[in-house]
Amino acid sequence: MTMSEERYIAAIEISSSKIIGAVGRVHPSGQVDIIAVEQEKSSESVRYGIIQNLEETSTRLARVLERLERKPAVSPRKIRSVFVGLSGRSLRSIPTTVRLNLPDDSEITDEILARLRSDALDAAIENTLEVVDAVPRKYRVGKLETTNPKGTTGNEIMAEYDIIVCRPELKRNITRVIKDKLGIDALGFVVTSLATGHLILTDQEKALGCMMVDMGAETTTVSIYRHKALCYLATLPFGGRHITRDLQSLSLLEERAEEIKITSGCAIAPDNPSTLNLNGIKVADVINLTVARSEEIVANITEQIAYAQLKEKDLPGGVICIGGATRLNGMTDLISRQLGLQVKTGRLPSYVVIDDIKGASIEIAQVGSILYAGATLTNEQCLEMPRQQEMPVNGTANDPEPQQYTQEQPRRRKANPNSFSSKFRAFTAKLFSDPREDEDQSLFE
Repeated sequence: MTMSEERYIAAIEISSSKIIGAVGRVHPSGQVDIIAVEQEKSSESVRYGIIQNLEETSTRLARVLERLERKPAVSPRKIRSVFVGLSGRSLRSIPTTVRLNLPDDSEITDEILARLRSDALDAAIENTLEVVDAVPRKYRVGKLETTNPKGTTGNEIMAEYDIIVCRPELKRNITRVIKDKLGIDALGFVVTSLATGHLILTDQEKALGCMMVDMGAETTTVSIYRHKALCYLATLPFGGRHITRDLQSLSLLEERAEEIKITSGCAIAPDNPSTLNLNGIKVADVINLTVARSEEIVANITEQIAYAQLKEKDLPGGVICIGGATRLNGMTDLISRQLGLQVKTGRLPSYVVIDDIKGASIEIAQVGSILYAGATLTNEQCLEMPRQQEMPVNGTANDPEPQQYTQEQPRRRKANPNSFSSKFRAFTAKLFSDPREDEDQSLFE
């Protein structure tokens, strides 16, 4: 493929509440248009960002990919590979320092920087963790401290890196789903929090010092930047679903608890206690539960500043919030009150073009950022036009039999014919049809 041609790429993000897929069109200039977005609830098959049920997750992801392929902007192309976002409870950063001794007055080249990064990736860590990325904070060449050492000279170079690590099963289970069960390739794994920080945060915010908070269903990722570089990353085991489950103690099913959280819950207690009653549920009880859990989540977020060996005054760029759980009434105000910092909701920059109207109703900051990161990793295509067999024209009696044209069928998971689910589906297929309906979307997924 030449750089003067458009190409199509795809990205997926698998989280505790939903699976989102997106297709982007990359222009020769590097601009990426998001032309298709689809999502499925992940139910209980994903916990704290880690896939627990490979079969159920592959079923739901297959439906996402098939609906993407049916979009007018995508069809008749088929998704052959994807960029995959990495996020989950075990994802965090570990600071490390590496150095190289060089001949006198050596010029720092890309090769030397690659050796430094390789040494950082090989740094000794716990054997229960896997290194997925190495993000440089700063370099020192001789006595010169810089964030861009290429072209400088010296006889030694030192670099401070944040090693991004996770539990091995985070990547392994994703690979087993997309490669083994769906037969598509992962062109690259992208740390979601790094991708969103790159796309959503401004250079000024990162230079001043800021915190990004991505509050999802079961985890909250905190990323802290100073001097234009990442300096801390941690994933907390708290999210919006914990508030929902607290409300289930009021004898509510999860779906109803979610609805009440959206309509009546809040993160900051009102000055005047509510006396309303919702079909036997006291709104005052709802508020007490949502406020208590919200304060616990925000207290843990606040504590990360100390863990990063910083103070609130070191982050004049403020706090930038993304993720469905931050939409709870008063959540951003509570964060601002507890940290004493300006808080705003993060949004994709204006140059990001979303052509699919469905993107307006789906939280796409994360998967959109993964698409943009993927566009810079490789020049490969993720989508291909289906190959069609040509029928011979005006054949003779001695010609071989013409091949019948068959249209490529939609992707199907690799099924086990001896499994109970396969036998049960074969039986019920004689009795019922199998319409597929999109599940209702929730504001707090």
